[in-house]
Amino acid sequence: MLLLFLCSVVATASCFQSESAQERSSSVLLQQSGEAPAPTPSPYKHAWNPEASAVRTIINEIPVPKGAQREIADQGSFALWLRHLPLKNANHKVELYDGERKGNQEPNFRVIDLDVGAKDLQQCADAVMRLRAEYLLESDRESEIAFNYTSGDRSSWSDWRSGLRPKIKGNKVLWEQKGKEDGSYHNFRRYLEKIFTYAGSLSLSKEVKAISATDIIAGDFLILGGSPGHAMMIVDTAVDDNGDVYFLLAQSYMPAQEMHVVRNLNDRQLSPWYKVEAGSEIQTPEWTFSPNAFHRFP
Repeated sequence: MLLLFLCSVVATASCFQSESAQERSSSVLLQQSGEAPAPTPSPYKHAWNPEASAVRTIINEIPVPKGAQREIADQGSFALWLRHLPLKNANHKVELYDGERKGNQEPNFRVIDLDVGAKDLQQCADAVMRLRAEYLLESDRESEIAFNYTSGDRSSWSDWRSGLRPKIKGNKVLWEQKGKEDGSYHNFRRYLEKIFTYAGSLSLSKEVKAISATDIIAGDFLILGGSPGHAMMIVDTAVDDNGDVYFLLAQSYMPAQEMHVVRNLNDRQLSPWYKVEAGSEIQTPEWTFSPNAFHRFP
């Protein structure tokens, strides 16, 4: 039965822009290495916390590596949106969905001011999908918000908003009209909860495309689909005069917890940044990814 299959997934599910590497050299400088500019309000108003615009953002709070510089991201791009995600206080510890502190705080560099919800749902791949969906919602691109369940069935926000709800029948997911049109943010979060319940790293890995490590931009992510599997979002990138590329990673994990920018425990001088090393594994505090783990939303 598909229902049993989906339920087993719930128990075990773990957690664009087309700028090329050649275009990096012509990008405009945003920030020189070592600089820590004064906090500036974010130009974005996030539905999950409308007051967060005055909080320091990733782009202002985290200096780039020595000799490197950020690049201008296109207006309206996912990359620019991610760079303006608000951060919690520097001393804030990662909290779980139930309000308890995460036991292992070593991976945490800074916590993103994004609620995790009250259920053990927003884990690794879920947090990646949450960021993408929130960006599309804010960008008036609601029709693009859709993800696959682990069963392979497509679930769109447009259908959910119109009142359609999934119903399990045999080995199929059918959609039935259960309510009226409701485009509220509250209903949007209910839609995401259903996505987090029946989707995960396995399903997400099958609907995105692999990219080269040298072509990464903010908004791309690392993913290994499976049970367990893991996914981490690239929230910023930088490049130096030699063409070396650096990136910041953010994650949720198991159990569901606040999304946070992670440290680089293998290179504490470079931390929290990671350097692209083509053909090399990416060793993060709680997961090691293969060299071909870089992916992008279509």
